[in-house]
Amino acid sequence: MQDELNEHIRSRLKHLDELKAAGIRPFGDAFDAEDHASELIEKYGNSGKETLAENPPPCSMAGRLVGLRDFGKASFGHLMDATGRIQLYFKKDILGEKFGIFKKLDVGDIVGVHGKLFRTKTGELTVEVEDFVLLAKSLRPLPEKWHGLKDIEQRYRQRYVDLIVSPEVKETFKKRSAAIKALRDFLESRGFIEVETPMMQSIPGGAAAKPFRTHHIALGIDLYLRIAPELYLKRLLVGGYERIYELNRNFRNEGISTKHNPEFSMLEFYMAYKDYTFLMSFIEEMLAHVALKTIGTLKAPYGEHIIDFTPPWPRQSLHEAMNRQGVPDAVFASAEEARRWARAAGIDIKEGASHGKAIDEIFKEKVEHGLIQPTFITDYPVGLSPLAKKRPDNPLLVERFELFIAGRELVNAFSELNDPMDQRERFQRQVEAKAKGDEETHPMDEDFIKALEYGMPPAAGAGIGIDRLVMVLTNSASIRDVIFFPQLRPE
Repeated sequence: MQDELNEHIRSRLKHLDELKAAGIRPFGDAFDAEDHASELIEKYGNSGKETLAENPPPCSMAGRLVGLRDFGKASFGHLMDATGRIQLYFKKDILGEKFGIFKKLDVGDIVGVHGKLFRTKTGELTVEVEDFVLLAKSLRPLPEKWHGLKDIEQRYRQRYVDLIVSPEVKETFKKRSAAIKALRDFLESRGFIEVETPMMQSIPGGAAAKPFRTHHIALGIDLYLRIAPELYLKRLLVGGYERIYELNRNFRNEGISTKHNPEFSMLEFYMAYKDYTFLMSFIEEMLAHVALKTIGTLKAPYGEHIIDFTPPWPRQSLHEAMNRQGVPDAVFASAEEARRWARAAGIDIKEGASHGKAIDEIFKEKVEHGLIQPTFITDYPVGLSPLAKKRPDNPLLVERFELFIAGRELVNAFSELNDPMDQRERFQRQVEAKAKGDEETHPMDEDFIKALEYGMPPAAGAGIGIDRLVMVLTNSASIRDVIFFPQLRPE
């Protein structure tokens, strides 16, 4: 296989030398491409052969050659640009001496062409090339067969090739852009403004996760890539903003899987004077809007399921959802009882894990995978939620929900804790848990507490995993399918 590849490369290098010898610059300059493939097909796709022959429309295009068929004194090929592909016709009688230059082109070369449209005997809309210019010589052949399990990792490593040969992959990322635009449009139409907060932080806060650490030479301090923007966004609520959002990149130094990438995209937004019950209805409306704008329907095929984004969505408490899957009430009585039941059920929980962590692990094993349709799970243990407001009727629980779709968490949201004394106590318990060996805890952040002491209005906030949302909207089984360049082990 490698010998065959080397032979193809040698052939292309030979063409490169021959083009240079003929005075052709193999890596050209700007080209004024006034037309695109999809636009020409849309405009002239229904024009008959005679109509085009009477008054041939002129066109100029640029793109990649993705097919060549040689018939001696004439050749057919296809040009692919950002919008699609269209057939080209190269004829010696028309190109004259330049036909010899054309013969040294290879599949994958990027060219600019001038010509006019006609329809072939088989009825295909085609550009009769009257002149062309080589814009970039391709020195590596495109793969003939790219898809398949044996090539899946190579597709991620060489996404640039995957995009060339797999139009459906390009469509996935177009939908990703459409989804992000729809999120922005929805929020801004409701009075939100977009803000930016630091990606390098002295204290990695806003979530319970392992951070990436770096060092700032001039300041002589360690900094952390953010695991979440939450605490900085709340500082802006203190400062007087009422509706803010950030579409951001977060970094977590944790495992890689079909659901996790160490660098990922998240939308976080905050609304002053609202609570988590309001936020559930707001998110239903927002994600239904995004689905319509991205895929044109509220029903998205995902694997063997059809995900229905039509509001309203079911709401269950964490306790209720676990009961439905056979988890007994005793699990909620104490950490020891939760750990004992989990061990008996074959669920691996670290010795000494807190009550909240034990309940969370049981939920992941027994409940999460079965939540296929959009479902809100509400009222989490306070120990799992150091930044959320307690329920006034039950201080052991917080006003928090997570939204699950297709068996995975998509949204985490709550009524924000704005009591600085309660917040300090929560942080202190997190510090104590870390001292006992729990690595995924929230650190103490004195400046954030100081900000709360100035007064933060009651507020509701949410984080939405963009990558996971796009997975559902594009029927993608792996997070790597919706990230242009996912993190992989070195080859």
